Amino acid sequence: MKQNIPGRTGGQILVDALKIHGVDCAFCVPGESFLPVIDAFGNLRDSIRLIVCRQEGGAAFMAEAYGKLTGRPGICVVTRGPGASNACIGVHTAAQDSTPMILLVGQVSTRVKGREAWQEIDLPRMFGPIAKWATEIDAIARIPEIISRAFHVAVSGRPGPVVVACPEDILYQVAEVADLGAYQRTQAHPGVADLLRLREMLAAARRPLLLAGGSGWNSEACTSLRSFVEAYGLPVAAGFRRQDLFDNRHPNYVGDAGVGISAKLAKRIIDADLILAVGGRLGETTTSGNTLIAAPKPKQKLIHVHADSGELGKLYQSDLAINAGMPEFAAALRELPGPQETSWGEWTRQGRADYLDHLKPGAMAGGIDMGAVMTYLNGCLPDDAILTNGAGNYTAWVHRFYQYRGFRTQLAPTSGTMGYGLPAAIAAKLTHPERSVVCFAGDGCFLMNGQELATINQYRLNIVIVVVNNGIYGSIRMHQEINFPGKVYGTTLENPDFVALARAYGLHAERIEHTGDFPAAFENALSAGQATLLELRTDPEAITPRTTLSALREQALKRR
Repeated sequence: MKQNIPGRTGGQILVDALKIHGVDCAFCVPGESFLPVIDAFGNLRDSIRLIVCRQEGGAAFMAEAYGKLTGRPGICVVTRGPGASNACIGVHTAAQDSTPMILLVGQVSTRVKGREAWQEIDLPRMFGPIAKWATEIDAIARIPEIISRAFHVAVSGRPGPVVVACPEDILYQVAEVADLGAYQRTQAHPGVADLLRLREMLAAARRPLLLAGGSGWNSEACTSLRSFVEAYGLPVAAGFRRQDLFDNRHPNYVGDAGVGISAKLAKRIIDADLILAVGGRLGETTTSGNTLIAAPKPKQKLIHVHADSGELGKLYQSDLAINAGMPEFAAALRELPGPQETSWGEWTRQGRADYLDHLKPGAMAGGIDMGAVMTYLNGCLPDDAILTNGAGNYTAWVHRFYQYRGFRTQLAPTSGTMGYGLPAAIAAKLTHPERSVVCFAGDGCFLMNGQELATINQYRLNIVIVVVNNGIYGSIRMHQEINFPGKVYGTTLENPDFVALARAYGLHAERIEHTGDFPAAFENALSAGQATLLELRTDPEAITPRTTLSALREQALKRR
């Protein structure tokens, strides 16, 4: 008997598919190219929350952060041409961070396609190099098929972004189209022989180190990893901006491999005789430009575990390559019998002692000591607080002096993109309204998506935003002094009154110029009952936790 399927617009078929695949939140900047989709979201407003943002770059960052937080594809909907161009930054971030995300782009009607219609761009060609898959819907009947494939591609293997162009006329068309079921995540599992070989290589090691990174993790996988680490007594380091994969307070945690890595941890990685790299690509930042783990053949024995078989052997020739998803691999590790004894107890203990010593902040130029600020927050924030940040030298204090307690307490782009922290904080608070969310941004970083303060106010999101204002593009100025000492040009900023700006958007705001005033201001922020911006006026001389601009300049001049 023929199934009775009512006629629906292409927009309604698409949004119904999103609901079937478990979408409960989507981020957008509205555009006339996808009005039927907006209408369909309105019909399902009790099931899917549509968050209207102020710029497509911010919306795309929110979707990417949602994907990081949940493991499910973050959904972003934007218009053709300019909207798609703005959203590119979020797709690039999702690609480099291996985050599941789906960008839906309203496209010109099929009847004018290829005629350089208003705001027309060849979207599959534009996004092809950076998305995991980029496609265009060519018939209303194929909408459920294409959306289903988009979800499968986004979450399976190495997660990543998918871009689907949605021609305007197809969204308006009405047809009787059957829905498909929800997607299923597929991942490889480690083989028995792989696990036996891993155990043999550990038994032969004297200075092993586990390096956790990448995406595709969940809280259960992190718990399983912890059980394995405890059974084997291994030291654990985290890849760049993956510090929340392992509780930094655990006695086996020895630090993070990224920008500003401690000299002792760098030496420990080099001196290790076995690296068990779980989940990460072992990219340039984590390996300090492939110097800590040399490419293509490391001097250490290398066990490389990754969800994408194409990543294994791509750069590094490992001694054992294991293609597996993180939950699948971590569960298998948990079942491995523990060793009779190990010879690396002191190696692990010394690694931990070095990490704790690295936690101690030194003196800092100016009235605000960011090391002391982070030490205070480390002591007062709840274990499940979520910290977000974008890019800039201010992040060195956040990553070094704050101890991330558990899975998804850190939202930061491994792509090193500016402007990420504020949109990510919005996604975090929408996803976990019960948790404390603190956003860190430099003055340059903040203004790249500062307009999303309006989104925070519109949705009444109680977020604390810490703007570290030193009046310069700090990272660029640092490299400028190293390479062109004393020739300052193009890196100075003329900033607005951040406190007045935040208040204009309806937020509580305070300016802080002395470290001793920060605790009271932060307490005020927590009790304000609304979003708060705290502007910290820092000295540009305090360029990193280790040095000053003047010292960098002097060193560079001496080398000439």
